[in-house]
Amino acid sequence: MESSTKEKLIENGASSSSSSSSQARKGGLRTMPFIIVNECLERVASQGIMPNMILYLRNEYGMAITKGTNVIYTWSAFSNILSLFGAFLSDSYLGRFPVISIGSFSSLLGLTILWLTAMIPELRPSCESLMQVCNFASAAQLAVLFLCLGLISIGAGCVRPCSIAFGADQLTIKERSNDERLLDSYFNWYYTSIGVSTVISLSVIVYIQENLGWKIGFGVPVVLMLISAVSFILGSPCYAKVKPGHSLLTSFVQVIVVAIKNRKLSLPDYNFDQYFQDRDSDLMVPTDSLRCLNKACIIRNPETNSNPDGSVSDPWNQCTVGQVESLKCLLRVLPMWSTGIFVMVSQGSFSTLQANTMDRRLFGNFKIPAGSFTLIMVITLSIIIPFYDRIMVPMLSKYTGSPRGFSCKSRIGIGLVFVCAAKATSAIVETMRRNAAIKEGFEDQPNAVINMSALWLVPEFVLLGIAEAFNPVGQVEFFYTYFPKTMSSFAMALFTLELAAADVVGSVLVNIVDKVTSVGGKESWLSTNINRGHLNYYYALLTLLGLINFLYFLVLCWAYGPVPRQELEASAGKEEEQFDYREFGLVGSSVVGKRETRLYEPEERLHSSSRGVKTGAFCSASRNASE
Repeated sequence: MESSTKEKLIENGASSSSSSSSQARKGGLRTMPFIIVNECLERVASQGIMPNMILYLRNEYGMAITKGTNVIYTWSAFSNILSLFGAFLSDSYLGRFPVISIGSFSSLLGLTILWLTAMIPELRPSCESLMQVCNFASAAQLAVLFLCLGLISIGAGCVRPCSIAFGADQLTIKERSNDERLLDSYFNWYYTSIGVSTVISLSVIVYIQENLGWKIGFGVPVVLMLISAVSFILGSPCYAKVKPGHSLLTSFVQVIVVAIKNRKLSLPDYNFDQYFQDRDSDLMVPTDSLRCLNKACIIRNPETNSNPDGSVSDPWNQCTVGQVESLKCLLRVLPMWSTGIFVMVSQGSFSTLQANTMDRRLFGNFKIPAGSFTLIMVITLSIIIPFYDRIMVPMLSKYTGSPRGFSCKSRIGIGLVFVCAAKATSAIVETMRRNAAIKEGFEDQPNAVINMSALWLVPEFVLLGIAEAFNPVGQVEFFYTYFPKTMSSFAMALFTLELAAADVVGSVLVNIVDKVTSVGGKESWLSTNINRGHLNYYYALLTLLGLINFLYFLVLCWAYGPVPRQELEASAGKEEEQFDYREFGLVGSSVVGKRETRLYEPEERLHSSSRGVKTGAFCSASRNASE
């Protein structure tokens, strides 16, 4: 199977080159350094400030753990939602170059303001260093803080969903774009650079913040983002700038709007003359499921609702059968999609606080930065996926009869089990850490370093890395099996929305636990003094919720039955075709139809062939690691 991402990019690039001779002279490999440098430095800058942000909010703004965690959850959710909006905006209205430019300078402005909060004491509340107590931040000080975080989110939401497709535009705009090896080489180099930038952000930048202070620690990202923005603009004369096209998200909204307008109409018999079909489509009538949506494609006035070429004249008054069925496909996968929300609920902020109180010496006087422990999850992911591809898949295929090893639903389930194991491990380790702190007399000293190695945190991150290697990949493949080929890249839009939903769920859960456990003046489980609180109970609660989520997943497996495409391939007895994860979203679509855009961070290029899955970068692990 050819990658639909490459096919569509080549098709779009070819059409653009034929329509504009000036565009055909632009683009090419000479633009790659500008685009890749822009994306990589933006990631190093914005991701590098996230792991230690909980420490900055607690130590410099005097925020309680729950409030600081909610700020980070909201910030992350905002970034993920804006990734959808940025992709939609670039593909439907503005084009990629303007959106990336806006995002680059928005990130630069946000990082600069954040750096100023560290440089100018008046921009943050005054703190007593000896007592480690801060006054409450004023409304103006909080407004400045939230403004800079919002600008950084806008920047990430504009740059990340558009960057990879903008780079592909530069290669597909030329006639030589038919050489897919060039495009494939670009993807390889792009994701390799993203992987390197993630490692740098979670190690070097975090180390600078911890050892050289916030002024330099936030100043370095500002310099990197300045280089990123300027380098991207300098390449402007060389870029091929493809005009925006149509959005699949808009199509979904149109179906809902038209169905509401036609709600009083009676559904006709299944006569294809009564429904508006797409041109060159085999879909003649809508399916029986979700029949209320079928009213959107009823032909009300054939003369005014269609153009001479057979296309829809006004999509806000008339939809096609294909549009309706695409929305139905999306709605069908939402129950399985919901099982992944819990997987993406990050515990990064709490882990950073734990590591900050433990012995982080690795050798000599070198200390692992508290915010860098989440890098273990990314490293584990990078090891497990090729191990699964090269070693496990050939062995499993002999028993399962599938050239991919485990089925997509099995991979989802395996990931859910490892998430539960990770949360249970976190509860055990935190119990050990808390008991050690109390035994050593540090119950009222939450910043004191106890005589317990921080390497005890490694197992939970290894388990989370294994979970990330199975669950997200299985989920996106599951989406792919239920989506028509024209929608396959929309899977990444669902994945990005899942990240945002996880942040919202995490924030709500933290608030509920804090309020319920502090009733009657008792010490909250999520107390700012983690030695008096009970993070271990919170992790135990997450373990219980994870088990409930797994049972919910098992019920859904029974309800869904066999995966349609797998069942079809088994009955046909055909050898499985090459399967490219870029086709359904890890290079994904910006909620668009023809125009392809990667939707997030993710940060991962997975390519599956008849032997299984292989990766050269990162998926949601890099997102969780940076929080």
